[in-house]
Amino acid sequence: MQNTATSATSGKPPIHLIDSEYDTIADLAIGFERQAPELAKMLLDEIDRAEIHAPGTLPADVIRLGSGVKVLDEKTGATRQLRLVLPTEANVETGRVSILTLMGAGLIGLRKGQSIDWPYPNGDSRPLKILEVALPAA
Repeated sequence: MQNTATSATSGKPPIHLIDSEYDTIADLAIGFERQAPELAKMLLDEIDRAEIHAPGTLPADVIRLGSGVKVLDEKTGATRQLRLVLPTEANVETGRVSILTLMGAGLIGLRKGQSIDWPYPNGDSRPLKILEVALPAA
């Protein structure tokens, strides 16, 4: 798989975050370290490589907390509609994916058109492509 834009240091596509969401996500990840240290580290690593934006300057096609997202699993060809949410709002049956999951950690900060290889709980690594991003509900 070839990413059109990648970070020179990680091989992963560049990501973007609003400064306040960086703080929220960092606090969640740190609080989750005892329960799932590998996931917490993965999430902290992701947000630490992000370009941080002030409110109102984040591009509209960036996935943030509350964003609706349509993703393509490039391995299977399946598409899914998701919403990236805080853990208390998560509901797999309705497509509400917690930021404290492998999928959520992989999606945060990506933009429409970007792809990323991200691990699934079964040990597979799957290429996910962002097809659409809808702004969080006001």
